[in-house]
Amino acid sequence: MAPHLSSLLLTAWFLSTPSLSRTLFKYERTQLTREYVESLPKEDSKLFAFQDQVIAPNTTDKRCRYGPSDGKWPSEKAWQKLVKQLSSDDALIQTVPQASVCYGDAKNDVKCQNLTKDWSNSYTHIDDPTEILSPIYQGLTCQPPSIYNSGSCTLGGYPSYVIKVQTVLDIQLGINFARNNEIRLVIKNTGHDFVGKSAGAGSMSIWTHGLKDIQFFDNYVDESGYNGPAFKAGAGVQAFELYKAANDHGVMVVAGEGETVGIMGGYIQGGGHSPLSSLYGMAADHVLGFEVVTPIGEFLTANSTSNQDLFWALRGGGGGTFGIVTSVTIKAFKDVPVTTATWTVDSKNLGKDRFWAATKAFFDRTIDYPSNGTYSYFTIVPNGADYQFKMQPLFLPNKSAKDVSSILSSYFSQLTRLNVPFSPKITEYRGFYAAWQTAFPLEPQSDVQLAVGSRLFPRSNFASETGRNITFNVLKETVESGKVLIAFNMAPTLERAGNPDNAINPAWRTSILHIITGIRWDVTASSTEILAARSALTNGTMQRWRDITPASGAYLNEADRMEPNWQQSFWGNKYDRLLQIKRDIDAKDLLWAVHAVGSERWSVESVDGLPNENGKLCKVDEPAAATNRAMRMLE
Repeated sequence: MAPHLSSLLLTAWFLSTPSLSRTLFKYERTQLTREYVESLPKEDSKLFAFQDQVIAPNTTDKRCRYGPSDGKWPSEKAWQKLVKQLSSDDALIQTVPQASVCYGDAKNDVKCQNLTKDWSNSYTHIDDPTEILSPIYQGLTCQPPSIYNSGSCTLGGYPSYVIKVQTVLDIQLGINFARNNEIRLVIKNTGHDFVGKSAGAGSMSIWTHGLKDIQFFDNYVDESGYNGPAFKAGAGVQAFELYKAANDHGVMVVAGEGETVGIMGGYIQGGGHSPLSSLYGMAADHVLGFEVVTPIGEFLTANSTSNQDLFWALRGGGGGTFGIVTSVTIKAFKDVPVTTATWTVDSKNLGKDRFWAATKAFFDRTIDYPSNGTYSYFTIVPNGADYQFKMQPLFLPNKSAKDVSSILSSYFSQLTRLNVPFSPKITEYRGFYAAWQTAFPLEPQSDVQLAVGSRLFPRSNFASETGRNITFNVLKETVESGKVLIAFNMAPTLERAGNPDNAINPAWRTSILHIITGIRWDVTASSTEILAARSALTNGTMQRWRDITPASGAYLNEADRMEPNWQQSFWGNKYDRLLQIKRDIDAKDLLWAVHAVGSERWSVESVDGLPNENGKLCKVDEPAAATNRAMRMLE
């Protein structure tokens, strides 16, 4: 912390706030105060003032956020003033893309080769201050040449500066500095995001990855009426860290399937499906409270008794939208034994007709399995003229191998009648952690020629033979057109979740399958060709999926960036309330992300016309915005 920042003033302010009733991590106790801002020289105070301290705000209508090439971009002197106020001298990072070691003066062939070799491994990127795991949304301006030859290395959609957060103070300073200077602000933990929300050309990024504190409570008493085990975890905590901590205390938590996913950011704020979803619903259903810095710069608690509208919105309303979360308190549950089952069915050995009959036999029973608390993670992959169904795994909490045989007996009988060999590998584990560690693969990341879309398929689609046939045939046609299906069979119903009132998409409560697909293009494709491919996905394949699920939606964390009518698709009838909360807490639209609540008033003007973050963030013409709103109401 800068030596001139008064810790005495911070302590005095802390003791006078309602947050005293909560347990704050050490990094949350170092905060910026209005009193301190007022004590600064006028020139400095203007840089770091809270929103309500700006005496004469600039009312000039600015069409775009300022970037480095604009005359209004903060001066080097202003950036140095920011450095002096941050928690440490190295907290402000000037962006250098990882793949810069492959280009220009920084070229290092050995480092470039090592980076290229591990490029698709998420662990290569998650500790980097600027990298994201969906690089097409950065603009592909600095990738290893053998993966995608960008010709040179430029920032593109990467932020210009990153604040490596060590305290709440750092976040408050970043928020106030960005707002007062009209520059774009983005938020990042791991960059594990399907649509590039953690990037932004000419932006400043708030990097929360270092907030790794975890605290366990044996008996947490909450104003909501909950009394039981709980965790408070920092915004930088990832699945593999949280699950290990839970295992160390003999409990389990509702969190992600992917091991490198940052749990307390966009994952949980977007809802968060889990291997435990058929038992306990979504991850956001079990949040007891947030510590959060709002867009006006205030640090506060949102829970069942404080800032209740914000608490409602943060549980499902999407990350990077309502504030920057510093920690989350969640429920924990007693650990249970878990059994997993894996198997593969391949058309190469069966012929296509028997393969599809065997695959349909599983889909026909997708309502039944989650009633036993199961979570299925499976893929259907076209491979030349052949197809493969791979279950990896069927995850069964609190079930034995004998239970698995019983649950799968109907499916097994059908395969026997079809003369399809079936020998699943069934493994019993003493607890959740060991099963999760072993069963779920580390998924490849950083694909430079792939865009994805997803849909939630309701149980009503599988309640009748006609519905099952129509749904399955559409999915079969998708695979036969050369696309992969990544599917999750679960049922995060309100009853399973304990009937919470939150912002999670209502479509989750009636869904039985969450399915992702995607479209690929040649790595040398032009912008026009890429747009055509993306349009074919959005308006072709995904439209057919929407046509057979007209009242459903999509999971905002794993969706098509070009999703039409996204307000309804991601939030259903909860969008209007979310929008009002957004307008109340962030009237200046400081926190913006593509297809986030309230994002309609701005868009990224990308340099190549593709849907990405490589361009300025600018206001949308009000007539166009009004037309879009009217069309949404008609739909």
